[in-house]
Amino acid sequence: MFSGIVSGLGSIKSIKDKHDILSIEIKAPKNFSKKLKKGASVSVDGVCLTAKNSNSDIIKFDVIEETLSRSTLGNLVKGQKVNLERSITSSSEIGGHLMSGHIHGVAKIINISAKESSIDMKISIPEGKGKYILEKGYVGINGCSLTVGKVNKAHFNIHLIPETLKVTNLGTLEKKDKINIELDQNTVTIVDTVERVLNR
Repeated sequence: MFSGIVSGLGSIKSIKDKHDILSIEIKAPKNFSKKLKKGASVSVDGVCLTAKNSNSDIIKFDVIEETLSRSTLGNLVKGQKVNLERSITSSSEIGGHLMSGHIHGVAKIINISAKESSIDMKISIPEGKGKYILEKGYVGINGCSLTVGKVNKAHFNIHLIPETLKVTNLGTLEKKDKINIELDQNTVTIVDTVERVLNR
């Protein structure tokens, strides 16, 4: 599990396509990999991946075809910055909301409005997911826990503060870029439960 608070930005060092698996190496920020063990879970742009090595600033991952089909990781390029977060422990502070690293869909940025020190984004809603995205609710975008702004049938808005822009890759995104979306599991559970009860 993750908290949705990005620990730092990593840089894609290498990408190797091995038919049904994409092997990637990411240069992590200083101290990120301290005591990181082989087999540990790491969120990479919101996708839960398993580290193949231990205690190295260069972390190796294998990404399977299923993950590639459901996320933006298949579009990674060398040098690209990605959001990183270590999995939480029993003593971790949950600064955002609990996230699993299981992506529910890929969305597209429709519009970006830059203000003096913040950014507003209009984001498309992945097909069939609109009922789970509620104003003032939570959504995970590239591994960042964010509060949803206004919502309509086709899109929703988010508002990015300076600190978020500073420590994540969201400030580098452009119109038409694709992003990973993770829905708030509590919202999904409640909506699905209510629908089942009403449909009895």
